[in-house]
Amino acid sequence: MAEKTEEILNEEIKEEAVAEEKESTAEEAVDETVNENTAEAVDEKEATEKKGKKNKSDKKLVALETKNAELEDRVMRQMAEFENFRKRTEKEKATMFEMGAKSVIEKILPVVDNFERGLASIGEDQRGPVYDGMNMIYKQLMDELDKIGVKPIEALGTEFNPDLHNAVMQVESEEFEEGMVAQELQKGYTYKDNVVRHSMVAVAQ
Repeated sequence: MAEKTEEILNEEIKEEAVAEEKESTAEEAVDETVNENTAEAVDEKEATEKKGKKNKSDKKLVALETKNAELEDRVMRQMAEFENFRKRTEKEKATMFEMGAKSVIEKILPVVDNFERGLASIGEDQRGPVYDGMNMIYKQLMDELDKIGVKPIEALGTEFNPDLHNAVMQVESEEFEEGMVAQELQKGYTYKDNVVRHSMVAVAQ
């Protein structure tokens, strides 16, 4: 009887041990599952955080690239504007210089006319040191005008050209054909291929 009781007790102890072992195994399995889930959650969180940081970094990079492109475009525009301003300023300066030079030349031409009239009024028998001195000054004046681009317009014996000549009268001429310049009443001049003063002429008819 005692032996049977002892066997029953042993079986109960074994059953309790097996139950405890199963319970422990189940708890371990639950713990492993929880640990695995926790690890997965942590990994997912870390991946999400990394992705978020990467997205922020990408957005910052895109923003910086956009700003850089805008700055480059602004610099290029300012450089183009400055280049246009420089060219425009140079052109305006050149135009103002041309206008100023033309104005001065127009004022000098009557002096040249008076030199020519004065020299022409002195007969060959009256020419002496004074005439020679005036002639030298006249030639020097014409040389300087030539150096800056002032040229006399060809008129006598050429075909009448309204762009160069100003016809004030028509004359009968045996020497020149109709439409040719028969007389030059006042010499005309150009400055760098632009007419400063038209030649005043008489045209053969």
